[in-house]
Amino acid sequence: MAGGADAGAGAGAEVPELVGVPLLGSLFDLKSDSLGTYLRAQHRHGDLVRVTAGPPGMRAELYCVFSPEGAQQVLASDSANFRKDNAFYQEVRDSFGNGLLTSQDEDYLRQRRLVQPLFTRRRVDGYAGAVAAETASVVAAWEEALDGVVDVSDEMTHLALRAVARILFGTDVEATADVVARCFPVITDYVLRRGYSPANIPRHWPTPGNRRAAAALDELYGVCDKIIAERRGGPGADAPGQDGDRQDGGGDDLLTLLAAARSSDDGEFDAAELRDQVLIFLLAGHETTATSLCFALHLLARHPEEQRRAREEISRVLGDRTPEAADLDRLPYLTRVLKEAMRLYPAAPVIGRKAVVDTRIGEHTVPAGADVIVAPWVTHRHPEHWPDPDRFDPERFTPEAEAARPRYAWFPFGGGPRACIGQHFSMLESVVALAMILRAYEFEAVDTAIPVGAGITLRADGPVRCRVRRVAG
Repeated sequence: MAGGADAGAGAGAEVPELVGVPLLGSLFDLKSDSLGTYLRAQHRHGDLVRVTAGPPGMRAELYCVFSPEGAQQVLASDSANFRKDNAFYQEVRDSFGNGLLTSQDEDYLRQRRLVQPLFTRRRVDGYAGAVAAETASVVAAWEEALDGVVDVSDEMTHLALRAVARILFGTDVEATADVVARCFPVITDYVLRRGYSPANIPRHWPTPGNRRAAAALDELYGVCDKIIAERRGGPGADAPGQDGDRQDGGGDDLLTLLAAARSSDDGEFDAAELRDQVLIFLLAGHETTATSLCFALHLLARHPEEQRRAREEISRVLGDRTPEAADLDRLPYLTRVLKEAMRLYPAAPVIGRKAVVDTRIGEHTVPAGADVIVAPWVTHRHPEHWPDPDRFDPERFTPEAEAARPRYAWFPFGGGPRACIGQHFSMLESVVALAMILRAYEFEAVDTAIPVGAGITLRADGPVRCRVRRVAG
């Protein structure tokens, strides 16, 4: 048992509760503005707060952990005490399968061992060309933008989806990207409604919502299964070695490599397991990066001096050439811009777990069976670690400033043994795409106040429009 779960530590002080309305608690606040509700909880009561919602007998009780040290316990040092056993993760499993995001225990360890060689830095760097090709298409298309205005939320979702589909499926990108773009919103909305509902009807009942979701899942599963069958029937690629030393990068799409992944201890993925991995990669690989790109452009559009500085660095480092993976280390200011955007708008604003043993966090004890959240949305604004937290300031991410903060003051990719396996790919894709877009266009914000909501990932609840102008020269 991890040290934080020592039964001899005692119950600790009573966990403060965010007061809601009689009978229903904070139900309406969470439904209308969950992220704002968590911020208020931290401001009023500190770094561990109970938030209750729902009528008696159906009431949900959340233990909300807001400090960097508490987040580190839940995700890393005491991670064995906190599992992905809550209702929300079960709904994600039921729709998107038991891939790396949702699997646990030996299933997760086996999947991680099989997939890890495909995500070494050297292999991921080989995908920079695919990202650059898709970004070039977007840059060219904006020449036709009506009145020079684009919605960067829609545009970055389109870009990120096509990039991850190209990397996953290679030449099958057209068929898969269209199906994913059409089916994913139906499925994710369905998962959200069920994941946050105190009670759900069975999925097989023929209600309109169930039928729409089932049709979307059938179409999505069908296109994935068809491509997987073709890969399995084709010549295939040799499985990458455990050191990830293959350097052909884009020479094999990721699905071909997943289909070929095997080891003497872990075997290989069967067709259903392959589909689960593909669906999770599509979900996590395009929505998260799209969020980071969208809000980086939005923030730069509102801060012309920082935009100018980023563009000068890009011009100095790249000139007219296409960016490549090695340029990540050569574009430190652009990387700081991206990190600051991910601080203010983390793609995973809330991360849920279920406590399986009593665990002491600070002065309080989280009881076994409790639903627990850590909230990058709140921790990334913690006043102890982020002065003037709502201000956009890329200089917060100089090496010296980063070294002075706790490790989990900034954790947009989660942390601990379940940290996102694709975090280097996300940074690579985002820096390459931002460099090409900012080199081509200047941005001015049309929509300055962007309401956001916590779905499976953070999303803008409305357009994020910018006026774009071709950079002179």
